[in-house]
Amino acid sequence: MVAQNPYSVRVQDMRILVLTPDAFGGHGGMAKFNRDLITALCAHPNCTEVVAIPRLMPNPPGPLPAKLTYVTAGLNSKLKYVVSALNVVRSASRFDLILCPLINLLPITFLLRPWVRAPIVAVIHGIDAWNPTSRRFTNYLVGEIDALIAVSDLTKQRFLGWAKLDSDMAFVLPPAIDLEAFRPGPKDAALLDKYGLTGKTVLMTLGRLASYERYKGFDEILELLPTLSKEIPNVAYLIVGDGSDRPQLERKARALGVHNRVVFAGLISEAEKADHYRLADAYVMPGRAEGFGIVYLEAMACGIPVVASKLDGSREAVRHGALGIMVDPRDREDIRAGIVEALDRAKGVVPEGLEYFSYKKFEQRLHHIIGNALLTGMIIDQTNPTEKLQDSW
Repeated sequence: MVAQNPYSVRVQDMRILVLTPDAFGGHGGMAKFNRDLITALCAHPNCTEVVAIPRLMPNPPGPLPAKLTYVTAGLNSKLKYVVSALNVVRSASRFDLILCPLINLLPITFLLRPWVRAPIVAVIHGIDAWNPTSRRFTNYLVGEIDALIAVSDLTKQRFLGWAKLDSDMAFVLPPAIDLEAFRPGPKDAALLDKYGLTGKTVLMTLGRLASYERYKGFDEILELLPTLSKEIPNVAYLIVGDGSDRPQLERKARALGVHNRVVFAGLISEAEKADHYRLADAYVMPGRAEGFGIVYLEAMACGIPVVASKLDGSREAVRHGALGIMVDPRDREDIRAGIVEALDRAKGVVPEGLEYFSYKKFEQRLHHIIGNALLTGMIIDQTNPTEKLQDSW
């Protein structure tokens, strides 16, 4: 149960601190979510500044939103990160809200409490929040947060199942899709030639190939290829991404006799994603532990039919079957039927209703969530009447 917050929250001229693993200059779905989160915070008219401290930044950050101060003094070092965060809060006049988009950063977040007497909002993404962490102190701190934002209802419910927080202070904020950057288009002839996919029926999965994350469906698709190849003689499987599990997947493809049908594209940049999605005739990722999966949204925005899972957060990405096909990843025949159905669907057609995940909707949801959190669980600065708060949010 979340205790009544003892802190005074300014409604106007808010300054927000974000302790994040990565965001601008980061790679992958979590970094993209954090970029959108920070941008949406900066966009609120009652916010004067967002100070974000990233832990990692493997790429140049690119353009930053107005009102954002991006502090990169603590990159790539735990000690430097702690020192950087302490320097920020000790030199700041105040912060009115702290967002922590990674549970493992909670100890650092609470370390700042003597200087930042502000509510702490945790943001959780997926399987890392479904069960207690391996650190007792971090698990204890989970019970001390003031509000929670989850990317899916599944992740929210799994988290509440062990964290024992007040559900009234837990909110769902699904990721956003950039409908301008991801849109239908023809297959890129140069990429088809590069990967030897000209004239092929292409199945695609994009994700991190991590040995500790064998839940995305790569293995299941590889194991199904010998059967699929009899039904679809020109079928090929494009795997985009890299990681420690790639050698295992390459060995499996050879052992199954389908290595000539499998292409490992490796890691690609954000700018290359849309062209790679458009190579596919179906996007297939029947996982078992996705917290949500923005890759489904990106593929659908490019007009590619998707196959998601009934068992994890990806069912929310396809709106429980309204936008894409759901299968049971434990049932090989169900996966096969889902793939065949996806290949029978029209290509280049964006599912009606995908705008539910637009950035505009994301921004509106975040502003509403913060408004509700302030109204329902935190003490408001009495210099700003509650009526004004309700109008502003």
